[in-house]
Amino acid sequence: MCPAKVAPDAQRGHLIPIGGAEDKVGDIGVLKRFIRLCPKRPAIAIVPTASRLEETGRVYQDLFRDLGASQAQILSFADRGDCEDPTQLALIEQADAVFITGGNQLRLSTTLGGTSVAKLLRRRNAEGMPIAGTSAGAAIMPEHMIAGGEEGAAPRAGMVSLAPGLGLTNKVMVDQHFRQRDRLGRLISALSLNPFAVALGIDEDTAAFIDGDNMLEVVGSGTVTILDPADLGHSSMPDAGSGEVLSVTNIRLHVLAAGGRFDLDARSAHAPPDQD
Repeated sequence: MCPAKVAPDAQRGHLIPIGGAEDKVGDIGVLKRFIRLCPKRPAIAIVPTASRLEETGRVYQDLFRDLGASQAQILSFADRGDCEDPTQLALIEQADAVFITGGNQLRLSTTLGGTSVAKLLRRRNAEGMPIAGTSAGAAIMPEHMIAGGEEGAAPRAGMVSLAPGLGLTNKVMVDQHFRQRDRLGRLISALSLNPFAVALGIDEDTAAFIDGDNMLEVVGSGTVTILDPADLGHSSMPDAGSGEVLSVTNIRLHVLAAGGRFDLDARSAHAPPDQD
């Protein structure tokens, strides 16, 4: 599935994939920045489907209320039938922003994929509504989702599995908890399987704020690792046996800290202003 088309007089809303474990008690910088994209006293719809923990939604409900939200509504999509519930669809229709929590991204994709909820999220983002997701909620945002895989720095055939995502963007693939869980190898493996998209490895307490013009800005305490396949040369992926180490040439790699930017259309990286 592809992102919904933007009307001539509209601007696509921000997409904010977060690497997980975002600060919730100190500076709360990533979530504060998300709230600042919304109107004053916004209504936030929270989608905790990826988690089996009942308190997950309530944690974010309390946080967003403390940050000034007039409403922070927890949506319950326990199965695919719930995704056709007119009452819950109306809450997304009326929301100023949506936040998708962490957990298991396959639970998200198998529950939401192809439903009215997924279609509505794409349309509302095309109309200007920001959508953020943390951990599993970040992984599911693109057209192609990194569903799982192994840790390690060296890319290997069979190291990563892909599945359909929500299709909010076809510009990127996202991996999360990146540095903390040693996921460079599986991100390169994912890129070898899908060399159309830029691959983002997002550290914990770090987010990639992607605006309607496809300009990405890094926010948070860690970094975003960007793998750009624009000049990708040889890849041994097609001929590699399961578990075999891959050879991949001419990948551009950028590592950007807070304030760093990357133009997803022009494929150009810009260091934070005080580092230029």
